[in-house]
This record gives sequence, C-alpha cells and structure tokens, in this order.
Amino acid sequence: AFLGPPEVNISSCLNCINVLVKLPSSHLRKNGKLWSLTDIYGELDYSVTLKTHDGEDKRTHKKITEEVFSTVIEELYPNRNYCVSVVVTASLNKNSIPSSWKCVTTDSVSQQDYYTAAITGAVCFSLILAGAFKCMHVGGYILQKSLLPCTLV
Repeated sequence: AFLGPPEVNISSCLNCINVLVKLPSSHLRKNGKLWSLTDIYGELDYSVTLKTHDGEDKRTHKKITEEVFSTVIEELYPNRNYCVSVVVTASLNKNSIPSSWKCVTTDSVSQQDYYTAAITGAVCFSLILAGAFKCMHVGGYILQKSLLPCTLV
C-alpha cells in the first residue's frame, strides 16, 4: 500500500515559507471507525523538498505524530520563487507518493517599503491637490456663485 499524497498549503513570509501539511487518509477501518495513519503507524516521517531555479534541496526530515502539522523553511532569499513538495513515510512502509508542487514567492522588505511609499505618496498628492483647488475657489477661479462681477450686477 502506498502512503500519500499529503495535502499541502504554503504561504510566504519574509525570507521564509510556512508549510501546512495534512496527512493522507487511510482506508483501514476498525470497529466501524476510520483509522488515521498515526493510529496505524504511531509515528511517521516527513521530508520537504524545496525547488528553485537553481535545483532541488531536501530541507526537512522529521518525525511527526499529528494528523495536521506545520513547519517553517527559513533562511531563504527575499522576493524569489520557491516550490515545495512533501512526502510522508512510515518505518514499516517506505512506499509513498509525494504531494504535488506548490509554489510561492517569498516576501521582501523592499516590496513592503514600496507599498508604504506608494500609499504615502498618494495621500500627499491628494492633500496638495485639495489645497490647490481650495486656493482657486477662494481666488474666484472656480465654482463662482455668480457669473458676473459685483460692479456689473
């Protein structure tokens, strides 16, 4: 029997990737209850493969006892695309199907700074524009109440 593939979701953080893994379900029933892989094997191993344009890198190889768990892959370059695949094995069963590749771009400080600068710039521009319109209104160039000067009325 093959284990897998696990269900994997990823999200980016600054110089890292959060990986959330849900173990595959088993098809074994005992006393009417569907057993999980941790019920059957007790302890499982998982490994995370990280893929970049440079190649592949096995990052994590740890033991787990939960059905849903998360791990963080750190020390990554900001603003770069990474793909992740997870495989789950048991000591008694090394036959496994890896998860499909999930890809994400890591966050970057400059990207966050860019958004802050863009919002600040838009607010400043709006204030300057509003001030210019107010000056033009007071000076009588726009939104006049009467079309003729007072001396002609």
